[in-house]
Amino acid sequence: MFQNVAKIELSYWPSAFTSTVPVAAFYRALLKGFVLQTTIKSPVRFDGVGLHSGAAARVTIHPASAEYGIWFRRTDVESNALVAARWDQVLPGVKLCTRISNEAGVEVSTIEHIMAALSGCGVHNALVEVDGPEIPILDGSAVPFVEGIVAQGLRRLDARVRAIEVLAPVEVRDGDATARLDPSDTLYIDFHIDFADSAIGRQTKTLNMANGSFVRELCDSRTFCRQVDVDVMHANGLALGGTLDNAVVVDGADVLSPGGLRHADEAVRHKMLDALGDLALAGAPLMARYSGHRAGHALTNKLLRALFAQPDSFRMVVCDETMAARLPGVGVRPSDIPAMAHAC
Repeated sequence: MFQNVAKIELSYWPSAFTSTVPVAAFYRALLKGFVLQTTIKSPVRFDGVGLHSGAAARVTIHPASAEYGIWFRRTDVESNALVAARWDQVLPGVKLCTRISNEAGVEVSTIEHIMAALSGCGVHNALVEVDGPEIPILDGSAVPFVEGIVAQGLRRLDARVRAIEVLAPVEVRDGDATARLDPSDTLYIDFHIDFADSAIGRQTKTLNMANGSFVRELCDSRTFCRQVDVDVMHANGLALGGTLDNAVVVDGADVLSPGGLRHADEAVRHKMLDALGDLALAGAPLMARYSGHRAGHALTNKLLRALFAQPDSFRMVVCDETMAARLPGVGVRPSDIPAMAHAC
């Protein structure tokens, strides 16, 4: 996450640092008043199937050191197995999921839910191992990942948290779909969707992502699709692992998945979940207002590429306690995880 911006730390080192200064005392003085990066305390494993491949998949989140960021490692690949979870590693034009690839062509697909969970739980550094090309879909939401992360807890590391502060509006379009970032002192996500099926219809939601709101409001919202789209995907060899137990499937006014919806507006909440996961590929938490209108994975990645193509539109900031309190994941508690038996 932080590997591409670590050079800014050089300006904070004292010019007269010598070996006569105790290292532990120096670090305590250096870090005093600032919020520290985190990692998960111990490994946590998840087993399931890939949404699109239908193949069995196992993923394990491991602790990592400060400044490591988030990396994926394919355990079934002998060499060049590491892939950075970063915006410039995303394969452009992939619309049904977020897929990253390294220079050797090693890919990891459908990373958006686990990335949203890591960001929404305030994890800055982790190594995510997966035994195949796709992260398991689990129940179609991020809540299993959140439960695993929260159960393990987080460990603080000896490095400051940094954030990307957006300074000027950036917008991208694709037909009638738009994605936009505006300056803000915290991360807001605004999303609007419009589907012909009345079970979804038009939905709009705005959420301040601070203070654990991702865990409380979004993490249990499942991926969704229309029955007509399922038929097309199956015909093209996609969504082979999709079932009514790991996706919300609608057909006109009907919700076909057992138990119905977890929220009346579950669809737009899931789009916001996806957006947070895709924005986490910025390499550090964003301080911005994200607005998505019919936006998807590819358009959000296009937005990050547009942001970083304009150096005057953002700056990196070191977070004190006041600033860090406005970032996703700060203050998450086990009681924030929603109960799963609240069908509408």
